[in-house]
Amino acid sequence: MKIDFEKGGGLVPAIVQDARTEQVLMLGYMNAESLRKTSDTGLVTFYSRSRDTLWTKGEASGNTLSVESIAVDCDNDTLLIRAVPAGPTCHLGTTSCFGDSGPEGLGFLAYLEDLIEGRKTADPDSSYTASLLQGPLRRAAQKVGEEGVETALAAVAETDDKLTSEAADLVYHLMVLLAAKNVKFADVVSELQRRHQ
Repeated sequence: MKIDFEKGGGLVPAIVQDARTEQVLMLGYMNAESLRKTSDTGLVTFYSRSRDTLWTKGEASGNTLSVESIAVDCDNDTLLIRAVPAGPTCHLGTTSCFGDSGPEGLGFLAYLEDLIEGRKTADPDSSYTASLLQGPLRRAAQKVGEEGVETALAAVAETDDKLTSEAADLVYHLMVLLAAKNVKFADVVSELQRRHQ
């Protein structure tokens, strides 16, 4: 990876994106030393322009960013770092330095997957999701079948709004079934990508 640090006076902007949700988390600056430290430790380390020193994100708060991948843009002067955050990224306590609206689009599925995973230990009397996860596997599987049929019927006999609603139920129950079997949605996406090649 060849990076043109000279173009920016020794610094390049580094955009950090959540590796799971695709949400942009923050922008920082890196010099050659901070990039080397990031690569060596696996934790995102920036160069602080105001303090004139290196700083590892989360060194005080514990809200680190664990690197999944680093890519350089076509001009070799900007980095895209895909990372897994350990808590809020922004010093204001929000998920992203660009606000706390949460992941949007398909990135919301990763957020939903985390919520479902958290229901594994919730009280099944107060959480429908927990009751499916802690109940017999066949019940979660049955719900996927039921929702699949309802989605198919809505496609041929209902409005587009009803189809959308039933499809959302199907995706949700599929994600619950996957969680019950400890299969990640990313594994399903990887299989789809493999088939596309």
